[in-house]
Amino acid sequence: MSRTETRERLFTAAIELIAERGFAAASVDEIAGRAGCAKGTVYYNFGSKNALFTALLEYGVERFGAALRGAAEGLAPLDALSAVVRAELVFIGEHESFARLLIAETWRAGGDWPQAARLIRERTIDVVGDVLRSAVAAGDLRADLDVGTAASAVFGMVLLVALDWRTLQPDRPMDEVHATLMDLLRGRITT
Repeated sequence: MSRTETRERLFTAAIELIAERGFAAASVDEIAGRAGCAKGTVYYNFGSKNALFTALLEYGVERFGAALRGAAEGLAPLDALSAVVRAELVFIGEHESFARLLIAETWRAGGDWPQAARLIRERTIDVVGDVLRSAVAAGDLRADLDVGTAASAVFGMVLLVALDWRTLQPDRPMDEVHATLMDLLRGRITT
């Protein structure tokens, strides 16, 4: 198994265990066991459990941001906004454990929340901000829109709605969830 494959397996195991039990309760032994490797492999690849978490957060947020950027690429601003909202729903649907980890563990006591917040903003929320800025420039959204706050609000709203949908309404079609979110956005930020 290559180092990349080993790291992927460790990331998957860590995401699952941390989502199930929390960071403090998930041991390196359990992470290694679930990944099918030795405990030393975790330390060889990451140095510590905290370094594993940091790398895991960076890895997941980078993938999340790439999904959002890819969705918006080449589209008109309001279409890009709709595509980004849909991409966030899809990503969370496919990576629900990571979304739970993102919410729960970045707020945990002793966590480096300012660093985690910067990472999340730079890799994901700023994608939403870029789409909103384009829409403002095109005249599709109010000229006085506070893009930074709006980007955080859109990202956070979709994240929490997606987790609610996946947990409490899993049979509800994603298209309905997406349509409701877009109705809310159109009613509040369009010109």
